[in-house]
Amino acid sequence: MGATERDVLFANEVNQRQAQELIGLLSGRNARFTAESDGGGAARQVPAELSGLIAKLVHAVARGQAVTVTTMPEELTTTAAAQLLGISRPTLMRKVNAGEIPSRKVGAHTRLRTEDVLRERRERRQRQLAALDELRDLEEF
Repeated sequence: MGATERDVLFANEVNQRQAQELIGLLSGRNARFTAESDGGGAARQVPAELSGLIAKLVHAVARGQAVTVTTMPEELTTTAAAQLLGISRPTLMRKVNAGEIPSRKVGAHTRLRTEDVLRERRERRQRQLAALDELRDLEEF
């Protein structure tokens, strides 16, 4: 998939209990975290977007779910992008050529920004869910 590093973290009972206690301290959707080092430096508030990521991680651990942490390159090959989208490479290239997904050329090779590919994946999933809702509505009649 083009990932450069991947770790799967399994929460044990202690981690799960700690995460559940931490969730009890979080108020609302805009929870903010602070970070401090063992060196005794002043604690710094974690930016809101990063706090949101940490909160998602804490909620997953509290539910006892395994968490996968993956780093991805800034740009993907067409093969990696197609795999990430769950479509064939020719279908991806049709979307690229139609201007549906931004890309750039590096010599003779096409590269796609990971951010653009992930956005397309989210939008595709939303379209699929909307179509499913329409089908459910039709079945009710």
